[in-house]
Amino acid sequence: MKTEIEVFREFLAQKGMRLTPEREAVLVEVFAEHDHFDIDELFMRLRQKGQRISRASIYRTLPLLVESGLVNEVYFEEGHLHYEHIYGHEHHCHLRCLGCRQIVEFRDDGVEEAEKRIGQAKGFETTGHKLEIYGYCPQCQGKKK
Repeated sequence: MKTEIEVFREFLAQKGMRLTPEREAVLVEVFAEHDHFDIDELFMRLRQKGQRISRASIYRTLPLLVESGLVNEVYFEEGHLHYEHIYGHEHHCHLRCLGCRQIVEFRDDGVEEAEKRIGQAKGFETTGHKLEIYGYCPQCQGKKK
């Protein structure tokens, strides 16, 4: 399997672009941790590590990472998108707590089967899906009582 840097470099070359030091720094930091993040969190992580990258560079790089298939837009909250890296990871869905904001990743073969079944019934050739289920985790349910 190719590294994420190799995949991104090839993707950029196909678009007539190059892997600049700024793009590489964003890519490396995105893959440094497996978590859900927004642009401000990524910007702060880069700054804390001494990287002098502008928010504009991050805003320009993330859509390229999404288009290349390395990163996924996960959900929209508080006025901005949240992302996660997906390259090298099995497809999964999310449970999101509306109380504490916890995100639980899960995989369920029934969801995969439903995607195929529904797509076929409607004449679609499916290529994937995003599923986010939101509600309250057990701890937040207890606080509501």
